[in-house]
Formats: sequence, structure tokens, C-alpha cells
Amino acid sequence: MQVQGFPAQRYPLQSNSLRRRWFVTAALAGVIALVFSGCGGGGKATGTPVGVQNKPTFAAGTTMARLAEAGKVTVGTKFDQPLFGLKGLDGKVTGFDVEIAKIISAGLGINESAITFVETPSSQREGAIQQGKVDFVVATYTINDKRRQLVSFAGPYYQAGQDIMVKKENTTITGPESLRTAKAKVCSVSGSTPAEKIKEYVDASNIVLFDVYSKCADALRTGQVDAVTTDNVVLLGLADSSGGAFKLIGKPFTVEPYGIGIKKGDIAFCQFINEQLTAASTDGRYAKAWESTAGKVARTTPTLPTLGACS
Repeated sequence: MQVQGFPAQRYPLQSNSLRRRWFVTAALAGVIALVFSGCGGGGKATGTPVGVQNKPTFAAGTTMARLAEAGKVTVGTKFDQPLFGLKGLDGKVTGFDVEIAKIISAGLGINESAITFVETPSSQREGAIQQGKVDFVVATYTINDKRRQLVSFAGPYYQAGQDIMVKKENTTITGPESLRTAKAKVCSVSGSTPAEKIKEYVDASNIVLFDVYSKCADALRTGQVDAVTTDNVVLLGLADSSGGAFKLIGKPFTVEPYGIGIKKGDIAFCQFINEQLTAASTDGRYAKAWESTAGKVARTTPTLPTLGACS
């Protein structure tokens, strides 16, 4: 199965010509957009500038009205996933999820300096939303029925697929079906859909779970596990940052639609977010967000998936 935005076997570097076109476009956009840098609280944001709406108005009592009046927003994301959500040593948070959060916030009239990014590992996302610790979550968050019982989702804004990462010299593991035969120890993250799915292919005693994927990458590097499994875009970032030590099998075996998590039943907020995603897809901001982050490694720019109904 080929996942949107990624070829099935190879993920070569983005061409120089595409990068040059993006920089020219971004420079022109800067003339008409309000450009801000940094952020408050848990991590500083950096990346593609987005145009902030000038004093938008919303119906009283809505989440949008509350956030717009406050002039600030708290967003849950991941801090350990290169290309999607990564907090650097300088405290800045970068990635495609971060750029999507900026687009949504801009529609509220909130510039990126007023966004506080809070680390939300897979197992903590629902709790962070339900307890009001964050206003929304953009964190490689797969939409599924189990999670819909606890939170609502806007989007999806991207579609990924579960894959497997191994050391570059490994020729034994060729796909999920080979894991049990190879008696492979496989690492994933607690509370994630990949951790549940891999149970179909690996005995429970050979599944190793951590709270973040960077620990899985460390365990693979030191030989404590034989493979790491999660969505291909997450693995792509880990492999890219490994200095050539890791590779992807390149055979995705699930479909993972990424959504924006919000409080259960907040239909108005869901509809607002979907409107912002649609607008960004139309005016080019969605493509720029991708090309400035995951697009530095991925060959093609995805299109916005068909948005789901708000409920």
C-alpha cells in the first residue's frame, strides 16, 4: 500500500528546485502576512509564517470566542518526532503538526508567539483534552472509534500508514508477517494504535513498550529490540535522524488518518478547524507547512484528505 505523500519503497530528498520555489513563495507571502516567531510555555515554535486573522468575531459561548478573546492557546503535540513534532535543544518545537497548529490558531487571530506547546505522548492525549490541559491536540493522532468515545476529531489533515523500522543491515525482517518467524523483539509506544495492531504479528512477550518513540530508537540502536513499529512518517523522521543506521521496510500495512483532537461534542470548534484546513489547502499554506517540515525528506506533497463529519 502506498501512503499519501510517500512512495512505497524509497523516500529520496526533496529536490533543490522545489526548495527554491518554496523559499520564493514564502518570501512573497511574508509581504502580506503577519510574521511572528517564538512561543510561550512548554516550547517555542518555529517554521512557516502563517497569516493571522485580524480580530475575527465568533458566536458568544463558543470555544473560538473564548480563545480569540484570551488571545492565546495551548496545544498538545509530541516533542520527540522529527518532521512532525520535535523540541530541539534550543527549546523550539518544529514539525508538520506544529505548522498545522499555527494555521488553526491564525484563524482565531492568535499569532504563534501566543501558542504554548505542551508535550502530549500517545497515552496522555485523551486525558489532556478531557482535563482541559490543552485546547486541542495535533500529535500524529490517529482517528479511530475507540478514541471517538472520549474525544472528538476535526480533520483528518493527513493520512499515514503503519510500517517497520530496522537496522540498515537487517535482511531478516521483510514485513509484519516475518516478525514472529524471526522471533523479533518489537518496540512501540503505550497507548498508540500501532502498539495494538502489532499484536496480530508478534507474541506479547516480544513486544516492548515505552512512553515515547525516541526510547524505541535508542533500544534499536543498542540492540535491545530488533524493530520499531509505528506510522511511517514518524519512522521516516527517526530514520532520517539516525545518520543512516536505520531503514524502513517500506511496506505500510494500515491506514492511519491523523486528526485534531478536541473536547467531545464540540461540533462548532470541529467545523471551524475544518474550515481553516480547507482554506489553508486552497491558498497554499498547507503545502508550505508540509514542504518546510516533512517535505524536506519526503518526495511528494500530499493533498488534504477528505474531511470527516463533525460529531
